[in-house]
Amino acid sequence: MKYYEESNVPDDRRPCAGLREDLKACLLATDCVRVHRKTPKECLLTNDPSVPLECFNLRTTFFECKRSLLDTRQRFRGRKGY
Repeated sequence: MKYYEESNVPDDRRPCAGLREDLKACLLATDCVRVHRKTPKECLLTNDPSVPLECFNLRTTFFECKRSLLDTRQRFRGRKGY
């Protein structure tokens, strides 16, 4: 997880944008994408051994954040991963 300073705040203001950026950076740094020239989606779907567990955990957290946007109980609990 990256922490941004006030001057380096990303322009993306969508919900779960920070998790999206972290997941993207994690996947683009793997050998599956860099060496084998696969797309990040292919690397995740094939469970490539070069993809670290951290990327899979970020994918799950990103999914939970997106799912919480549809949850009507978010008014009381707040968005996950924000």
